Amino acid sequence: MHKVINSSDFRKMILVGAKQLEINRAKVDALNVFPVPDGDTGTNMSLTMQSAVKEMSACQSSAFIEVCDSVSKGALKGARGNSGVIMSQILKGICSVVRKCEKEVDTKTFAKALEAGTKVAYGAVSVPKEGTILTVIRMMSEYAVKIASKKKNFEDFFKDVIAEGEKALALTPELLPVLKKAGVVDSGGVGLMVIIKGFAATLTGEEIDESIVEAAPVENETEFGDNSSIISMDLGEIQYAYCTEFFIINLKKSTTLSAIDKLREKLMAIGDSVICIGDLELVKVHVHTNQPGKALTYALELGELERPKIENMLEQNRQMKAKMEAEKKEMGMLAICTGTGLSDIFKDLFVDRIIEGGQTMNPSASDIANAAQKINAEHIFVFPNNKNIILAAEQAKNLVENKTIHVIPTKNVPQGFAAALEFNPEVSAEENKTNMIHALDNVKAGQVTYAVRNTSLNGFSIKEGDIIGLDDKKILAKTQSVEETVLKLIKRMKEDFHQVITLYYGEDVKEEEAEALCATIAEEYPDCDVDFHNGGQSVYYYILSLE
Repeated sequence: MHKVINSSDFRKMILVGAKQLEINRAKVDALNVFPVPDGDTGTNMSLTMQSAVKEMSACQSSAFIEVCDSVSKGALKGARGNSGVIMSQILKGICSVVRKCEKEVDTKTFAKALEAGTKVAYGAVSVPKEGTILTVIRMMSEYAVKIASKKKNFEDFFKDVIAEGEKALALTPELLPVLKKAGVVDSGGVGLMVIIKGFAATLTGEEIDESIVEAAPVENETEFGDNSSIISMDLGEIQYAYCTEFFIINLKKSTTLSAIDKLREKLMAIGDSVICIGDLELVKVHVHTNQPGKALTYALELGELERPKIENMLEQNRQMKAKMEAEKKEMGMLAICTGTGLSDIFKDLFVDRIIEGGQTMNPSASDIANAAQKINAEHIFVFPNNKNIILAAEQAKNLVENKTIHVIPTKNVPQGFAAALEFNPEVSAEENKTNMIHALDNVKAGQVTYAVRNTSLNGFSIKEGDIIGLDDKKILAKTQSVEETVLKLIKRMKEDFHQVITLYYGEDVKEEEAEALCATIAEEYPDCDVDFHNGGQSVYYYILSLE
């Protein structure tokens, strides 16, 4: 029985929790309320957990403080979708308590950690909604605090906490009517329960598959580098200032292959980014160090130097930053979408960068931050274009330095287009932000796709394969035909003040089909301008915009 857990146990808990979620990812995805092909709660949570595991696996320390900080950092960097962001905040709260422990954690402390996870997660959501993953973590943490003083071994503690979590999960359809209508429990809550069960399984001695901790391999440079990777760094982040490169030729007769290995070890002791490869004929060396003279001296013990080159990376960085500062503009734009046609439209609207993602793959906070960092502007407007990406975009603010990120809460691509159209480089960032947010109210968007399972929702009895039409909140139309669903959806969505109807057709729709449908709509609504464009998006046959 485990009365306490150490940092090694905690590592395994995170690892097994992530592994269990990956195994059950498809099952969690299938619980999505809307029966559309892009249910991705399990995928988003799993990718978030895997990012935490990847960062943790790179942490060599056994101290709780460093292990916990790596888990928190990895989860935040990899947070995808609302469920992934909330999961990252739960982990952040748990780690904020565990990191303070020196050697061991008891059930009482872990209960406090769950309580902190609840507090941080609720704080991350502007309007917390009960009947979701939040309810599940809250009820579990409240119960954990109650029983911790009595349940002093973790096996019994987790057993009771999990039982309470199952009760909370069963309650979610009663707290959130949309779940009850769909006949499902909250998918995020299920994902959380899978992770917590993974925590518990760690302590019962189940076999652990460590393959998930293997970080993606990083290929070493085969030629001398150009130092381009340092360009986006702040000067203070460059630990080793001199990029030192050379070949060793005419090696001494006394030099052995083990001597080359020892040279590599010596170089690693005085710097990083070490490459030391070759044989007794030729050795190639590359190292970033503050002691280039010492690197050359070590090499001379093996043979002669050829083509030595020492570059001051600090000075290179200063020059590059000065050039970037001179070219820096005040404002830029970043949009998230899927489909080459939609991307091209955003480019035509002078959006600086497009991130691939949306219906079927939500980019992480780190993905958004990295893309924003590459835009050479002081203020950057981010268009998530999907309600499941808005939270991750907000979290990205914490990962971007020396720039101000303005998240325009676009829930769909048509809103993103409307926001980008409002951009005016002649007015201030705040005025642009206000104009963009106001523009969202003038757009109504719909989507047409197919049902992936049988369900009953929004007054419709839906069968797998039905063609369904949705707005941002619910299913409004259902037929057996794409064209008929589009027409019914427009009829349900259109209001008297709408003057423009635009169709963006997906990769599974032919141009002539879109053109014919456009003509039918124009005939039915002669008071409106009707147009169509190639969106190229997957999953959705059509995205509709009414303005």
